[in-house]
Amino acid sequence: MATQLSTNLANRILENTGENVFLCYQCTKCTAGCPLMEYFDLGPNQIMRAAQLGMEELIFESKSPWICASCQTCTTRCPQGIDIAKVMDFIVIEATERGIEPKVPEIAFFQKVFLRNVNILGRAYELGLMAERNVRTLKLFQDIDLGIEMIKKRKIKFLPEFARRGSRKPPPVDPKPDANQIGYYPGCSLHGMAEEFNISTHAVLNKLDYQLVEPDEWVCCGSTPAHRVDHRLAIKLPLENMILLEQQGLKDVAVPCASCYSRFRSAAHELRQDPDLGEDLAQELGYEYKDSLSIFSLVEFLNQRVGTERIEAEVVKPLEGLKVACYYGCLLTRPPSITGANTEETEYPMAMDHILKALGATPIDWDYKVSCCGAALSLTFTNIVHDMTRKILENAQARGADIIAVACPLCHLNLDGRQAQMDDAPNMPAVYFTQLMSLAYGLPTEAKLDRVIIDPRPILSERGLLVT
Repeated sequence: MATQLSTNLANRILENTGENVFLCYQCTKCTAGCPLMEYFDLGPNQIMRAAQLGMEELIFESKSPWICASCQTCTTRCPQGIDIAKVMDFIVIEATERGIEPKVPEIAFFQKVFLRNVNILGRAYELGLMAERNVRTLKLFQDIDLGIEMIKKRKIKFLPEFARRGSRKPPPVDPKPDANQIGYYPGCSLHGMAEEFNISTHAVLNKLDYQLVEPDEWVCCGSTPAHRVDHRLAIKLPLENMILLEQQGLKDVAVPCASCYSRFRSAAHELRQDPDLGEDLAQELGYEYKDSLSIFSLVEFLNQRVGTERIEAEVVKPLEGLKVACYYGCLLTRPPSITGANTEETEYPMAMDHILKALGATPIDWDYKVSCCGAALSLTFTNIVHDMTRKILENAQARGADIIAVACPLCHLNLDGRQAQMDDAPNMPAVYFTQLMSLAYGLPTEAKLDRVIIDPRPILSERGLLVT
C-alpha cells in the first residue's frame, strides 16, 4: 500500500501555535534530554517527524504528549528554536476537542477536575482534588500515608478558599503605592500545603523592609492543566491577576511558585506576540492590560532587586558549615525566551546559590539543579515521580549536600513528601530557601521548620545552627 503524506497537521500546528515543525532536522537533542523518555512510546523528535509527514493516527494514538511534564527542556535545547512543549500541548488540546479518547485517562481526568475546581472556586482545592481522585478512580487509600503526614504537619487546609472571577473594572482613582511595596502573588499552594513558604517569605521580605501586597480576589493561574486543555484560558487566568496588580499601581510582582511564575511570564509573552488575543480578553475582562508589570520569581527579585549585599547585611546567624544543594527545577529559567533568564545560566543557574552564599552557607556543585521532579504528574503517576525524585535526592547526597533548598511548592511536595514514601530514599531534608533565610536572620519561629516532613532540624542542630 502506498504511503500518503499530508501537510494538514503541520499547517494546523503552525496556524494555532506559530511553530513550524518543518524546521526540525532530527538532531534528537529534545529526545536525548527528555527526563521522561523512558516512559514515552514516541520520543519528541519522533513526534516532530510524524507531524512533518502528516501521520496523525500515530500521533493521536501516542501516550507521549499526555505524559509530557511540560518541563521545557526540549524547547530550551532545540537549536531551531521550536517550542516543542507547545506542540505537545496542541496535540492534547486537539485530541480533546475532536473527542479522541485520551491515551492516558488518569491525566485527562485530573486536568478536568482541577479546572472544574478553579472554575467554581476561583482557586485550586488540594484536599478536594486528592479526595475526588481517590473516589473516582476507586483507589480509596492512594496517598493516605502522605495525607496523614501532611495533616500532622498542618499542611492540609480542610476548607476551600473562594475567589471571585470575572470582569476587572478600572479602579476609581489612580493608586500610588509606597516605594517599598511590591506585588505578591502567593498562588494556591502557599495558602495551603506550602504555608511555611508563605510565612517565611513574609518574614524575610519584612526584614528587608519590603511590604508584600497580595491583591484581593486573586485567582488560580491555571498551572499545567490550563495550558494542556485550553490555550486561551491559560492566558486569561494569569492575566486576571496581572490586571489586579496593575490596577493597584504596582510595578513589580514577586511570584514564589515556579509554576505560577512560568504561567505569568508565558501570558505576558503571548499577549505581546498576539495583540488580537489581548484585545479580545480586554473586552471580556473590561480592562486593557498596559503591560506595566515586571514579573519576578522570588529568587530573581531577591537576587536582582534586593541584592546579595543587602541580604548579607541582615544576617545574624550565618549558616556556616551547611552544605546546600540549590534546586531550581524546570521552570525558573526555562525557556529563556519566556523567563528572560541569562542564557549562560539557563541550564546551570546561580541566583539562589548567590543568596545562600550571602547567608554564610556553602552551595555545592551538583548535576540535577534544573532536572524535572515530575510535578505535573505528582497526583497521577507517583511511580514516575518517585523515580525522578530519587535521582535528584541521590545526586545531592552524592555531591555532599546536607540539605536541599527549593523555590517551588510543587517541587517541595515531591522532594519532601514523596521522599517520605520511598523506602530506599537517602533521607535528604528539603526546605524552602526562605526558611533558611529566616533562620539566618534570627527568625527560627517564622522558618516553620516543624512543618517539613523529612525533618531538617537534626542536621541543622548538628551544624550548630539551631538550638533544640
